[in-house]
Amino acid sequence: MFKYILISIVILVLSLLSVFIYTNRPQFPSPQSIVENIVPVLTTIEENGLPNKHLIKTVFVPQAPEKNWSQPWQDACEESALLTVHYYHQSLSPSLEKMVTDLNEMFVFESQQGWSHDVNISQMAILSEKLWGYNPEIIENPSIDDIKKYISQDTPIVIPANGKTLYRENKHFKSGGPWYHNLVILGYDDGKKEFIVHDVGTQFGAYFHYSYSTLMESIHDFPPSQKKEDIDQGASRALILIK
Repeated sequence: MFKYILISIVILVLSLLSVFIYTNRPQFPSPQSIVENIVPVLTTIEENGLPNKHLIKTVFVPQAPEKNWSQPWQDACEESALLTVHYYHQSLSPSLEKMVTDLNEMFVFESQQGWSHDVNISQMAILSEKLWGYNPEIIENPSIDDIKKYISQDTPIVIPANGKTLYRENKHFKSGGPWYHNLVILGYDDGKKEFIVHDVGTQFGAYFHYSYSTLMESIHDFPPSQKKEDIDQGASRALILIK
């Protein structure tokens, strides 16, 4: 009998001891609470009133979703850049099949207008208005601060560019880069003096970084001569879509 009483006392003491240890143990935060309590690295506001960096996140639309580089996909950078901005404004993350369907709808619209595979900024503005109902705005001679202002307000920017100039920093292009190209500016970083873009022309183009100097030098609309090789004669323009 005494044996069972002793065992019961031992069990009770051990139970009380375990409760004491549990309630007085060091309280380590859970992984979730660690994440929730991290103080984010804040951007700073520069003398021009703009943050020193900003990034818009959205889906990447490759100009050849099925890796078919025959026409019209070979020259579909304009459409893919526009579609990237459209998906952002509509908060969409579509499948590749949906991208192909939407790009084909754009090709049909352009064909109905009698346009060629290469469309300029004005034509892209018309397409965005007629097909999707946007109020497009063309920015003439955009400066770095102009671009940063729109980006800091979460407004992506489509730019037409000389792909040969971009090739200096983007070796993913073939044949030294395209004469005429389009991409979407989504961010910037003053510390690195870089723009962050979705370059739809390569599979490695999501959030690609170009230096301020190279990207600004590359900006040229399709030239008046209608010859890609004259791209540097094209005006410096950019396009935003306003809902």
